[in-house]
Amino acid sequence: MEKELQNFKIARFALNARYDDIGEASVEQLKRHLLDALGSLIHAGNKPAIQKLLRQLQVMGEGGKCKVPLIENLPYDRAAQLYTALIRYPDFMDNFMGKEATCHPSDNIGPLLAVAQFGPISGKDFLAAMAVAYQIECRLVLEIPVMKEGIDHTLLLGYSMTAGIARLLNLTEEQTAHALGITGTSISPMVSSRASYTYEWKGFASSLDALNCVNICFLAREGMTGPVAIFEGPKGFDDVFGMKLDYDWDSETFELLPRCVLKKYNVEVHAQATLEALDELRKQQQVNPEEIENVELTTFLTAYHIIGSGAYGNRQIVETKEQADHSLFYAAAVLLLDGEVYPEQYEPERIKNNDVQRLLKKVKVSTGFPLHQPLIVAGILDPYTVAYPNKMKTKVEIGLKNGQTLTREQEDYHGFFTRPFTWDDTIEKFRRLSNNIVSAEMQEQLIGTVRNLENLPEISTLINLLAAIKKKIFKPPWQLQGHGPAGDLRPDSRQAAKWRT
Repeated sequence: MEKELQNFKIARFALNARYDDIGEASVEQLKRHLLDALGSLIHAGNKPAIQKLLRQLQVMGEGGKCKVPLIENLPYDRAAQLYTALIRYPDFMDNFMGKEATCHPSDNIGPLLAVAQFGPISGKDFLAAMAVAYQIECRLVLEIPVMKEGIDHTLLLGYSMTAGIARLLNLTEEQTAHALGITGTSISPMVSSRASYTYEWKGFASSLDALNCVNICFLAREGMTGPVAIFEGPKGFDDVFGMKLDYDWDSETFELLPRCVLKKYNVEVHAQATLEALDELRKQQQVNPEEIENVELTTFLTAYHIIGSGAYGNRQIVETKEQADHSLFYAAAVLLLDGEVYPEQYEPERIKNNDVQRLLKKVKVSTGFPLHQPLIVAGILDPYTVAYPNKMKTKVEIGLKNGQTLTREQEDYHGFFTRPFTWDDTIEKFRRLSNNIVSAEMQEQLIGTVRNLENLPEISTLINLLAAIKKKIFKPPWQLQGHGPAGDLRPDSRQAAKWRT
C-alpha cells in the first residue's frame, strides 16, 4: 500500500489539532511570546530600514481590508508583510534551536494577525493557529535542517505560515496540501542572507514569506492546485536536498512549544549564554573595560560558525546594525562597555565609536575542540557542541592588564527553556521596547488584552489596538537633500568591497 503524502498529513494536523491539546502552560507561553513580539513590533516603526518598507507600501498603494500599525489599511498580503517585518527587524524575537538548524517561530505571527481579519476569529482560534504554526516549523527544523545545505530556515517557515493561515481560512485538507506544495516550490531562500557581509535583508526575508504565503493560501482557497508530492515526488525535496521527510504527523503533539526561548539580550540567540556569563563576571568583579587586555570566548560549533567568524564569514568587521547583531565580538565588547545589549547599542554612532571598535578586536572566539571539519567528527569531539541544543555551554575569560584572568562557565541563560521568562520578565521587556512610543495606557491595554487573549470572542480587540499606533513616515534623505534615490542607500557596497579585500 502506497504511503500517504506528507503534505496531506501536515494539512490534517494543522486543521484538526485542538486548542485543548495545547495545554495551559503552553498557552501561557504562547501569550508571553506574542507580547514579546509586539514589543519588537512597536519599537521597530521608526527604524530607517522599516521606513523604506513603509514608503514602498505607500508607493504600491494603501487601501485594503486589513488594519495595520503606522499607515492606512492594506490588502491581506501586504499587511502580513508589514506585521512580520515589524516583529522581525529588531532581531529581538524568539527562537527554537535544533541540533543542526534554528528558526524564529514568532515569524508566523505576522500573517496570522493579517488573515485573522478575514473573518471572525476568537482569541482561542488565534492561539490554536499560532500553536500549530510554531509546532510545524520547529518540527521541520528537527526533521529536515536545510540550513546545513545552504538554504535559509525561512524555507521551513513557509510551510508553517501556510499551515497556520490555512487553519484560519478554514481551507480543506486538500486545499491546504496544495497550498503547501505551491509554497515549497516557490520559496527557496539561501542562507547567504545571514552570512557576512550582512545586509538589511536579513531582517526582511521572513516578511516576503508572509506576503507570498498569504497569496498562496487565498489562491488555494479558489481551487488552485500545486505539487502535493513535494517531499516524495520526482525532483522533490528528497531528490534535491537528500533529506527525506517521513514523519508521523498523525501522532504529533505540541511537545516542542516549551523548548522555544526568548532573548534576554538583543543579539543572535547563540550569543545569549556567553553574554550572560560575561555580564555576571563584569558585575561581580567590577571590570573596568580600560583594564582589559583580551577576552577569550569558548562556545559550541553553531555559535562559532554563525557569529564567531566561522563558516558564515568574518564577524569582526562591524559597521552596521545587521553586522553588529550577528557578531559575538561586537556583542561582547559593547556589553562590557555599556552593561547591556538593547536596540540602543545598534545606533550608528554607537557602533562606530572607537571604544567598542577597539575592544571588539581584543575578543577571540573558539570552540572546545581545535578542529571544525569534518563537522560530524568535530561535533562528537567538542564537549560544548555535544551538549547543544539541550545546553548552551560557554566559557568566558577576561585577561586584565595586571596579569589577572577572570573566568566563568555556564550552560544556559535567563530566557532559555531551563530558565524561561516569567510574565514579569516579559512585561518588563515589552515596556522597555515600547516606552516613549506608545502611552502607558496603551501599554497596559495591550498587556491586558494579550494576557486575556483566550477569553476574547474576537481578535479584533487586539488588532484595533495595534492599528491605533500611528507614526510619521519620514522622507528619505535623498528627498530632503535634493539628491537622486541612490542617496538613500547606505554605503553598503563600499563596505562590502572593503570586507572582501
